[in-house]
Amino acid sequence: MTRRALVIGGTGMLAGCVAALVREGWHVVVPSRRYAPIPDEAGNGDRKSLWVQADWSAPKELAARADKALDGKADLLVAWVRSTARPSVLRAVAPLLAPGAPVVEVHGSASANPIDGCPDPVLPDHPTQQVVLGYVRQAGRTRWLTHTETVAGVMDAVRRALAGRSPAVHHVGEFRPPLLR
Repeated sequence: MTRRALVIGGTGMLAGCVAALVREGWHVVVPSRRYAPIPDEAGNGDRKSLWVQADWSAPKELAARADKALDGKADLLVAWVRSTARPSVLRAVAPLLAPGAPVVEVHGSASANPIDGCPDPVLPDHPTQQVVLGYVRQAGRTRWLTHTETVAGVMDAVRRALAGRSPAVHHVGEFRPPLLR
């Protein structure tokens, strides 16, 4: 049985997540406004990932194009969507998900903070793991997470989601220091 994943925001820092899911045998659909070829890592022509031209500004069109490429209900949704587009995009793709399919939402530290927490999950019928990306202190300085650190944190949440773990918020790195007023 083919497992299907929809990864929104998967052509940038989440490209490593797409590659990891493909290595694990998933059929992965990656909507993006810019062409982002996804390599056939096995080299046997059995492509398990598919880029679909779509844009967050047109959520219904994004969902329609992803639906065709999925060729069945998605068993997993991983989404890193700008906070202003997040509700409309996630609601548009909700019908593409299998009943109870887990969701992993990724947030930058600007969209979640230690005082207000994370935004509420958009799809209440789907168990949602949330990942908040922060920064790392190193040698007396701070830096943003590397692609490798980001992918490791998101894939940890994906594994928790697929194992049926209770919805939770996962912090990768530290929050940006709060502004003093």
